[in-house]
Amino acid sequence: MNTQMGSNATDHQSLDQYDHEIDLRELFGVLWAGKIKIIAITAVFAVASIFHALSVPNQYKATALLASTESDGGALSGALGQLGGLAAMAGVKIGGDGGEAKIAQEIMVSWSFFEKFIAENNLEVEVYAATEWIKSSNTLVIDNDLYNEKTQTWLIEDKTGEIRDPTSWELFQAFSQRVGVSEDKLTGLVSVSIEYYSPHIAKQWLDLYVAAINAHMQQRQVAKVTNNINYLQAQIENTSIAEMREVFYTIIAEQTKEKMVAEASPEYTFVTVSPSMVPEAKSQPKRALICILGTLLGGMLSVLLVLIMHYARKSD
Repeated sequence: MNTQMGSNATDHQSLDQYDHEIDLRELFGVLWAGKIKIIAITAVFAVASIFHALSVPNQYKATALLASTESDGGALSGALGQLGGLAAMAGVKIGGDGGEAKIAQEIMVSWSFFEKFIAENNLEVEVYAATEWIKSSNTLVIDNDLYNEKTQTWLIEDKTGEIRDPTSWELFQAFSQRVGVSEDKLTGLVSVSIEYYSPHIAKQWLDLYVAAINAHMQQRQVAKVTNNINYLQAQIENTSIAEMREVFYTIIAEQTKEKMVAEASPEYTFVTVSPSMVPEAKSQPKRALICILGTLLGGMLSVLLVLIMHYARKSD
């Protein structure tokens, strides 16, 4: 009885293996029969990917390496540190808190900072309407459907058909795709990059961008110190205690020094370690990768199509 059951199980396994071999043979047979379709579809995708890769304009990335200036406070930081307790008692915070560089990095990629940077440098057309750069003439190609260069007017249509300028959000989205800000956790150095069709414009924008964040943080610090000084002066007028007035005058003197240092420091938050250079090699597109991926996609889709057509006919 057991011998007969063992024989039946062996026969069943042999049949399953035979059926599996038949399925594989059928599969390869179907693919071989449809090899012309597979080759043709793959070739079409390969040619299309080549044309697409060649149609995508080159872009160039300019990069600068920055270091935070917070680690170099000098004698002024020491003096401010000694007065920190007294200033806190007076309701004033003096000196840095060690997080200005972190705050600056967040501001650099914020919507409001991008909006101000684009507006102050008149970059709306280059950011939103440019499509490529002609190297021989060193000129940008502008999309005539978006902007009329002769009349210098925008041609963007909204849902109601009215002509309008690009919105602040549209400019932010377009520009944010070109800007990169990252910090090396080990060294603390900050890498800032801007990618654009023209390598010269990419470097120019990057230099303006770094200068803009330093100027923004400088103005921010000057405004904060000025408010501190005004507050302390008001406290002097409201107190008759000579010792407290003397403390306030001392803090005001140090705050005035800090304000002078901020106003005299163009590189207030970041000092340039490695300045930007005009990039010579394109950063994108990766044309070889586009062609390879396009060809692979065509091959997979063609195989899938041949199999679907075969089993559809078989089921019918």
